[in-house]
Amino acid sequence: MPLPDYQAFMRPLLLALSDGQVWKMRDLYVRLAAEFGLDEAELAEMLPSGRQPTYMNRIGWAKTYLLKAGAVQSPQRGTVEITPRGRDLLTASPGGVTTKQLFAFPEFARFQGTAHLEPAQAGEETRAPAQQALPFLSPEEQFSTLYAELTASLADELLAQVQQLTPAQFERLVVEVLVALGYGGNVRDAGQALGRSGDNGIDGVIKQDPLGLDRIYLQAKRWQNTVHSPEIRTFSGSLTYHKASKGVFITTSGFSDGARNTASHIGSIILIDGPQLARLMIDSGVGVLTRETYRIHRVDSEFFEEL
Repeated sequence: MPLPDYQAFMRPLLLALSDGQVWKMRDLYVRLAAEFGLDEAELAEMLPSGRQPTYMNRIGWAKTYLLKAGAVQSPQRGTVEITPRGRDLLTASPGGVTTKQLFAFPEFARFQGTAHLEPAQAGEETRAPAQQALPFLSPEEQFSTLYAELTASLADELLAQVQQLTPAQFERLVVEVLVALGYGGNVRDAGQALGRSGDNGIDGVIKQDPLGLDRIYLQAKRWQNTVHSPEIRTFSGSLTYHKASKGVFITTSGFSDGARNTASHIGSIILIDGPQLARLMIDSGVGVLTRETYRIHRVDSEFFEEL
């Protein structure tokens, strides 16, 4: 059973508050989770950002929407209580409260930026395209989900671009990515692609100290086919030849289970496949440009309490 969406929590939240008491949000999380019979897996499910349990986020947004509609109020930080409007809404909505119903209240319409519309127009059709596409997710979940989709699309586009590089260009790319991620630190000439000269099966090297005593050796394969165990064993032999303790094998394709088992058994080789390489490029800003930056703010309650 999937987690209830934030709208499904609105009427149960009002019902819990109908006793007229001021409730702490943490107690409401516990009560509503029990009421919906959420199991351990559902309680442990996190937002894509990993910052908050999904069910708590959805209950929080249910509270926020009801608050903006005047159905509940927050006497002090972390608490909530029902209002007369909330009692009327509870009575008028035995089947459940929806976001569309809340547009009947001018405060909520202003909150959603649709106060200029006629009542018949104010509803789900007035929401932003993101909300229309993901109607059951809270706004924060919608943003996180769309960000994940954009990142995945960018990763696919990046990988397609990388596949068009020459082997020498690919070797230089992987060195740039690792240096951009912080390997080599402030060491001058931290990374070097060896190019056609090669060095007994080594395509690049990252210095980790000013004298170059500690190095990471790289194997870069711009391949379409899966990398198998023999290639990993050959790379391990190259590391042994150089008396190296660390190696990174990077490919635009993927690794077989045998290759991953071999690398795990050897213990000193890190494997990076095509999708992971694309994500590392995005994280390190290599080969990508930032088009827009969005900052999400929240009210700092402690700031106002200290005034």
